[in-house]
Amino acid sequence: MDKLFTPRKSTWSDVPGLLAWLAVTFVAAAAGAVASSNAKNFYLALSRPDWAPPPWVFGPVWSVLYLMMGMAAWLVWRQRSAPGRSRALALFVAQLVANALWSWLFFASHEGAMAFVDVLVLWALVALTAQAFWRIRRRAGVLLLPYLAWVSFASALTWAVWQRNPGVL
Repeated sequence: MDKLFTPRKSTWSDVPGLLAWLAVTFVAAAAGAVASSNAKNFYLALSRPDWAPPPWVFGPVWSVLYLMMGMAAWLVWRQRSAPGRSRALALFVAQLVANALWSWLFFASHEGAMAFVDVLVLWALVALTAQAFWRIRRRAGVLLLPYLAWVSFASALTWAVWQRNPGVL
């Protein structure tokens, strides 16, 4: 589709759109962060597999991923005449909701089973969003691939931690 929908050159008039999509993305990040206020202590108290990363890894990784996600949404948003654009952006917003919900389920409510179900739904929504973005603007789809990889890892980690901590999660 990139050839059909040639991206227009960025201008200063595109900056508010970029800032808006970054804001939407980081609002979802902030919603999840509120639930994660005691995440480090809770995470360290859990039994974790040997391959689980230390707590300090999550902040930088998520920051980069959220930045890439916002940029991807902006690239799709700019393709105003692209078929499927509204659906793709709706999928993007839906995955943001599932993303923020995971922190509330896992860290605030200590609901391991529900957090695992949520992360599987999140994975499916990210995959669908990446596919929809790819059809509209390949670069936008590519920007979501590291996120999909991280959510794949997070799915395995959620399962492993939930299974190792019965009664806690």
